[in-house]
Amino acid sequence: MLWPMRRRRFFRLFALLAAPPWAAAQGEAPPAPQLARSYRGGLHLPDWLVSEKYDGVRAWWDGQALYSRTGRRLPAPAWFTEGWPRMALDGELWAGRGAFEQAQSAAARQQPDDAAWRGLRFMAFDAPRHGGPATPFAERLTALQAAIGRAGRPTLQAVPQRRVATEAELLAWLREVTRGGGEGLMLHRANAPWQSGRSGQLLKLKPHEDAEARVIAHLPGKGRHAGRLGALLVQTPEGRRFRIGSGFTDAQREAPPPVGAWVTYRYRGLHEGSGLPRFATFLRVREEGL
Repeated sequence: MLWPMRRRRFFRLFALLAAPPWAAAQGEAPPAPQLARSYRGGLHLPDWLVSEKYDGVRAWWDGQALYSRTGRRLPAPAWFTEGWPRMALDGELWAGRGAFEQAQSAAARQQPDDAAWRGLRFMAFDAPRHGGPATPFAERLTALQAAIGRAGRPTLQAVPQRRVATEAELLAWLREVTRGGGEGLMLHRANAPWQSGRSGQLLKLKPHEDAEARVIAHLPGKGRHAGRLGALLVQTPEGRRFRIGSGFTDAQREAPPPVGAWVTYRYRGLHEGSGLPRFATFLRVREEGL
């Protein structure tokens, strides 16, 4: 009788150690998010589902609470998430086109602020824990749309997805979105399973590229910028260092992002050999914990 008991304990322990992120219990911090690579063309586009890229605060609903992509619980008022489905959802807290700062300000507060959250919606684009590890995106999307439709909550919306037949159609949609103040498009392979980290099954298409880096030092300015910030020395998550010297307002040069802060920058491709961004331009500071 001792061996069967030990065997049962062994398999219970193995199940806990081997449990994938989609099997985690509600209430736990979210796994590392799925991240997109840049669209380079040459795809069979009917195999992909395409949506607008929402410029908001990435968030994860675990069925009970909202979390940032770094795992910090977000201060959403109870009325904001009332009636949401008890399933994990990945998406963006969004305040509308060109209103990123409004969404970031609401999410960065330590206490819920009703007024700050009234202009927000959670735009859900995936249900990562629906089914098992091999469940394709198209099937997860169907479950997400059904659950959000049943909930009928104005603060929760499913991101509209559609297929395009050709690259000409895709680029025409990109021009339409960006002319209206949108950021770009997202492409998700319809048969792709969910996975954390950067994935070639999820792509972003924008007129420009952007990324994040951590501030390492403030470099002094010269000429008209003497006595204030000339450039930021930053480091990418991969450990590469470079300077960002443009895109700052006068106020930001007087009081630059602190050392240790994460900043978003835009760039135009990469230098051959070094792989460093070309024409890096400061865009904004990412609030701590978001």
